[in-house]
Amino acid sequence: MKTEIVKILQPELGLSCGEDAALRRAGAVLMAGGLVAFPTETVYGLGGDGLNRESARKIYEAKGRPSDNPLIIHICRFEDIYEIAGAVPKEAEKLADAFWPGPLTMILPKSAQVPYETTGGLDTVAVRFPSHPVARKLIEYGGRYIAAPSANRSGKPSPTEAGHVAEDMDGRVDMIVDGGAVGIGLESTIVDLTVDLTKDRPQILRPGYVTERMLTEVLGAVDTDVTIIKPDSGQAPKAPGMKYRHYAPEGELVLVEGEPERVAAYVNEQAAADRARGCKTGVIAASETAAAYRADVVKCLGSRSDEESIARGLFAALREFDNEKVTKIYSESFPDRGLGQAIMNRLLKAAGHRVVRV
Repeated sequence: MKTEIVKILQPELGLSCGEDAALRRAGAVLMAGGLVAFPTETVYGLGGDGLNRESARKIYEAKGRPSDNPLIIHICRFEDIYEIAGAVPKEAEKLADAFWPGPLTMILPKSAQVPYETTGGLDTVAVRFPSHPVARKLIEYGGRYIAAPSANRSGKPSPTEAGHVAEDMDGRVDMIVDGGAVGIGLESTIVDLTVDLTKDRPQILRPGYVTERMLTEVLGAVDTDVTIIKPDSGQAPKAPGMKYRHYAPEGELVLVEGEPERVAAYVNEQAAADRARGCKTGVIAASETAAAYRADVVKCLGSRSDEESIARGLFAALREFDNEKVTKIYSESFPDRGLGQAIMNRLLKAAGHRVVRV
């Protein structure tokens, strides 16, 4: 398969005639059962017709993704939720009013028209209404329901620019729509609304840009799946996808927690020993402490006072380590509250939950 790449230069300013024509062509590919990778405000998605069983199969095959890991259906107008979901509680409408279009996915009972191939065999469906203008226009042109996980090979860091998609998906998908670098850099928050809401709280199954505090302000109270940041809880994760390896670079990643001076001392000692064994070493750090490290490659993601910059650069940094053939990577930890909870969730998954406390 030859993958066509089309570029949208400044989607926030509107589409040119040629760009609109390219998106209409991409929409036709989706309606014909093909696959199109496209930008959202979170990461790049790998899209197929959300109501087409064969399209779902192609997505799983292209990613190398387990078929019991559900796909998220992306819509381009709020009303479509009533066709995709079998029931829409008032809590879903409140969340939509507050955060849609935007980086929030809701789990709801599925309607009969959504195939089990899309939902990973579950009677629930994940629904999202993205805010990215290219994504919304493509969804419209593609038939209004696009099933789309992140556009990376399963297990690898999610793509935050079209070049990352091409690294993983060239020859595996029909088209890649290049809309530039994404704005957030971490996948959407997932909230489960299929619990008995008369006695149980909605539950966060994956943290993201929409934080627990933001959700609480709308719903009054929410719970968080304890396995998100506590892998030793002894509980199985509620979201099927969370049991699988995610976001991992090719090199071994270790997360180091502790006071900054002790973290730097430990990492520098370990990195020196790693280099003596022939390893190429890397460090993920904030700008406040990056200069303290003595590794072959140090990735500064931004200031701890600007968690959005850290989130935006995390997956790109992990991919850069792969390109630079770094075989041993150490990362600082970040506070597990607010957006930091999502950052730590991704780092823990990328590290295979290897954590050292110093």
